[in-house]
Amino acid sequence: MGRLFVVELEGRSYRCKFCKTHLALADDLVSRGFHCRRGKAYLFNNAVNLIVGALEERMMLSGLHTVADIFCCCCGQIVGWKYEAAHERSQKYKEGKFVLERGRIVDEIDFSTEFYIDTRPSVLSDAEDV
Repeated sequence: MGRLFVVELEGRSYRCKFCKTHLALADDLVSRGFHCRRGKAYLFNNAVNLIVGALEERMMLSGLHTVADIFCCCCGQIVGWKYEAAHERSQKYKEGKFVLERGRIVDEIDFSTEFYIDTRPSVLSDAEDV
């Protein structure tokens, strides 16, 4: 097996729930209105750090699609599926896009933009400083 290169995304991203590997940027989110067997799912234009499984024909709520399950490249957990082909004209917009299952990803914000505010009461007040 070859060397594994992992892409680290900058900005707000969605990560694998199991190993915290970056999977997709929030900017690539197309829809939060998808569902899977385990609950909610999100549709993305792009995703990284994935292994694409074998193609299969799958009947979904929106019709017949050619899809491939997608797995985290680091821990091997299934995280969703990729739409390869849609058989109905109204579903063609899904082709080439990725669905990540909400229960298998975590939403993380780039920590470099956060800051800490100390809310503990101060021992000295301004009047005592004088």
